[in-house]
Amino acid sequence: MKPALFDFAVAQSLSDAQSALLGGQNKLVSGNQSLGPMLNLRLTRPAGLIDISRLPELRNIEEFEDRVRFGAAITHAEIEDGEFPDPTGHWMRDAAANIAYRAVRNRGTIGGSLAHADPAADWVIVMTGLCATAIILGPEDNTPPRSLPMEDFFTGPYSTDLGPDDILAAVDVPIPGQGARWAYWKYTRQVGEFAKASATILIDPAHNRTRIAIGALGRQPALLSNPEAVLDGKQSPIEALSEAIPDQPANALNLHAVALSRALEQIKESKEFSA
Repeated sequence: MKPALFDFAVAQSLSDAQSALLGGQNKLVSGNQSLGPMLNLRLTRPAGLIDISRLPELRNIEEFEDRVRFGAAITHAEIEDGEFPDPTGHWMRDAAANIAYRAVRNRGTIGGSLAHADPAADWVIVMTGLCATAIILGPEDNTPPRSLPMEDFFTGPYSTDLGPDDILAAVDVPIPGQGARWAYWKYTRQVGEFAKASATILIDPAHNRTRIAIGALGRQPALLSNPEAVLDGKQSPIEALSEAIPDQPANALNLHAVALSRALEQIKESKEFSA
């Protein structure tokens, strides 16, 4: 199929983009790796597309003492290739390198992936696992950007806390503390496909962060309420997941338990983060 007819414009500034959103008839587009297929299938029929891929405000990197802010229009490939600083050492680069195919990574953006909120997408589970924060611009010029933890940013499958006139401007990724460890494992039937099950583990004693996130659930990622019990071996993966995601059918639950088991194996073998 081909998309329904739409107008196309290139935003010259964030103000242009926000003005074009007023009324809810237009959609923002950057890499077009997520929105494009939906347009072709006519699952969405916006009146117009507003290209924001070249806006300098969305291509910036800001380094702070405790975090790095990634502009939403930075591509997967740019993260993979180390063109921007990776606050996690190499964890983000490794994740980016395993997203789909290189052609997709050349165009797809971190902000586009997160705003699209496909439950099986890599950045959705990785950013949740890394305790990242969404930076959201509202339609009012005099209103400061609001920050939202990633676990609150996603509200369901293909659903976020973004209002019709909001723009996801950036993502803040915390810098892990000395000795932090990380694991990310996903199951795909073949290279390039979306995950059928995924799990991330973050152990960051310096910042009192211990997190296990489960993804590819058909909705937003799930955070285990007692990750220490799983890490200490007091609770098996299947037991923990039966409590955390009881809505999943038995076959899916077992697949997610495998993903978590593989992530646990990775965390045992992982090297400690060193700033």
